[in-house]
Amino acid sequence: MADNFQDYIAKVKPVLDQTYDRWMASLTNVVVLKGSAGLWDALQGGKKIRGCLLCLVTESMGGALQAAIPRAAAIELIQTATLIHDDFVDQDTVRRKLPAVWTLEGARRAVLLGDVIFASAIKMMSDLSCEDGAVVSDAIAQVAKGALHEPLEPLELVRQIESGLLDDSLYEQIIHLKTGILFGAACRMGAVAAQAPLHIRDSLQRYGWRIGEAYQVADDLQEINRHIVKQRIDSKHMVSLAPTWLHFARDLKPFLLEVLRNGTCEITGDCQARFQQAAKQMQEDVEQRLNLAAAEIRDLLPDSEDSGLIRRTPWELIAMFNAHSDKDTGY
Repeated sequence: MADNFQDYIAKVKPVLDQTYDRWMASLTNVVVLKGSAGLWDALQGGKKIRGCLLCLVTESMGGALQAAIPRAAAIELIQTATLIHDDFVDQDTVRRKLPAVWTLEGARRAVLLGDVIFASAIKMMSDLSCEDGAVVSDAIAQVAKGALHEPLEPLELVRQIESGLLDDSLYEQIIHLKTGILFGAACRMGAVAAQAPLHIRDSLQRYGWRIGEAYQVADDLQEINRHIVKQRIDSKHMVSLAPTWLHFARDLKPFLLEVLRNGTCEITGDCQARFQQAAKQMQEDVEQRLNLAAAEIRDLLPDSEDSGLIRRTPWELIAMFNAHSDKDTGY
């Protein structure tokens, strides 16, 4: 099949890209958009790792790649719509080193475009099978719930923390809903494409959940390391990292509140040491989740070249991410 997950992506992605591009073109053609080359570029790109993971699951279970490709394209459409919405909500102006969609089309049209993509993915997968439709509709609902859990305003976040409304369990909810869910949906749909038994679909969904959670922790770890290097953090970035701090560095709560109130803070001395300790705990957390992912499929598949690849993939996927840690890569 392939020696590693990166080689597998190189093999599958061109086929996946063709279906994704055809579907995206049909969706954008039914709504009146400005149609700039910049918009089309913004809707393409990315490594499509969730879709490729779906294909790997299907082939590892003895299924046909042709059965996996439309499901993989739907997963990637959902990921694209999620990024369109996220960029506007977070007011990020760049994605994959290109202008974010909302900066090209305006906020209203960008949000509506994301909605069209979500609804179309549900329709296409419901036409394919009842389970595929149910999986993608549930995934979209859960991802939206995860985004709703994320804090936005510094002073409101201060109030919630001081009132005891937020605790370290919030981080687990966010990483599961925001990232774990879509990875899990991809793996379950890969098993559906291979017509795997129900208990195997369940196990592979949990396999995907754990990979996605590890992926999000690794993403947050990269951001923390960037602030350690800069030795400075502002309130905007601290808001997005607040659930991370409440989970991995509870003793930094006074520092967290200070940044949220005052706007910026230096990361030096004892504070820097605590940041580094939190980063170490996060790295250990990533490894634990990858081990949990591997445990989910340990007894499902016979030893073979194909099953060896899917067992190694959790670590290879995170290694790929760490090698291309810039947010604009669109992983």
